[in-house]
Amino acid sequence: MARMKDKYLALKAELQADLGIKNPMQTPALEKIVISVGAGFAMKDNKLIQNIEDTITTIAGQKASTVIAKKSVAGFKVREGMPVGVRVTLRGEKMYNFFDRLVSMALPRVKDFRGVPRNGFDGRGNYNFGLQEQLIFPEVSYDSVMQIHGMNITVVTSAESDKAGFALLEKMGMPFSKGSN
Repeated sequence: MARMKDKYLALKAELQADLGIKNPMQTPALEKIVISVGAGFAMKDNKLIQNIEDTITTIAGQKASTVIAKKSVAGFKVREGMPVGVRVTLRGEKMYNFFDRLVSMALPRVKDFRGVPRNGFDGRGNYNFGLQEQLIFPEVSYDSVMQIHGMNITVVTSAESDKAGFALLEKMGMPFSKGSN
């Protein structure tokens, strides 16, 4: 079993008591993690899109899919059917393994890291944040990268409020920044 899942099961009772939840089934848990890369800069370069897809697949441990434009938008020079991004949704064991690698290995490698911002919650307990580059993950070698790109990571929880989502992620080891920003 994944180390983070064991950690969650160990702290579930404590989290339930802290949040004042009577029913253990209402205790917040991780549901899924979505990693996405907007690759508008690489729309015309299929090799670059493929490289981004391979990189995200390596990071996530699961095949990433290319996102195709549904409509043409002249202002962005996007045509229907063009690749505009890459995304992967992680659930279950792979989600916990990725979260463990993110918290314990990748985020500490960020230069001048002071924690992830506290204001990334959406009002329903889900947390969103962005990373500037993919090279913070130890699985990615510098030689295999054609272009440095960032990514958005969404952590979807079963929490019904930001307070409960924050408590869950903080207890699971997410390094939030100090203060109230």
